[in-house]
Amino acid sequence: MRDASPLRYPGGKWRIAPFFERVLLLNRLAGSDYFEPYAGGASLALSLLLANRVTEIYLNDLDPAVHAFWYVVLMRNKDLRELIESTAVTPEEWIRQKEIYKKGRSAGMLAFGFATFFLNRTNHSGIMNGGMIGGKAQEGTWKLDARFNKPELLRRIKRIGSYKKRVHLSQLDAIDFLNHTKPSRDSLVYLDPPYYNAGAKLYLNAYGPGDHAAVRNAVRQLDAPWIISYDDVPEIRTLYRPVRSRRLRLLHTARSLRLGREVLFFSSRLRIPVYR
Repeated sequence: MRDASPLRYPGGKWRIAPFFERVLLLNRLAGSDYFEPYAGGASLALSLLLANRVTEIYLNDLDPAVHAFWYVVLMRNKDLRELIESTAVTPEEWIRQKEIYKKGRSAGMLAFGFATFFLNRTNHSGIMNGGMIGGKAQEGTWKLDARFNKPELLRRIKRIGSYKKRVHLSQLDAIDFLNHTKPSRDSLVYLDPPYYNAGAKLYLNAYGPGDHAAVRNAVRQLDAPWIISYDDVPEIRTLYRPVRSRRLRLLHTARSLRLGREVLFFSSRLRIPVYR
């Protein structure tokens, strides 16, 4: 299975899409609606949607840059693709896009969304403050366009656009999103909150211990079955005890960040297939 998302995220969750497909089948949730309060690159949600394992996906992210990107994918798809085709991937353009990104929505949604995409594809590990691949001198092995395969990215974006009637987008706090959408018992909620450790290096909206506890309390109130992923650290294990869990093995590419293993926690209603 290939990554369906145009965005790069450390530890992209598309690799566990086959496991989630088995979760859906085992729990008679195939064809249900699917909710992600922390959409980010939405690689797992898109993998399930494009494979028709779920009917509609509800993507939410509080980060205005992430929201702007998905907005233009859904609402300005052709304009976005034209920008990608016409924009040179150079250090000078990187500097220009960085300035647009800093302006946020005042630059316009299309410009802001494209700047987010451009920097995500040209920064180390896709991290917005990661610095440009290859540096300003572009003297290393990897050049700025190393992760900017235009034909493939255009293909992904065009395909996602064709599914826009089955994608719902919002920009809310994760708990507010759950309270607003009220996922039913016949849907699946997947939460991928900021890491407990190293979160400030990866996320605009990093969490403290109180935020993580609030998320735990929120999922306990859900009628819908849920799965939540975290970095596998003692603090999170203690917070979610005695919730059932499975260790998760993912390839992380975040430069110099030792993220360690991850863990999945499962709501009591879910039957858990073997993770391979």
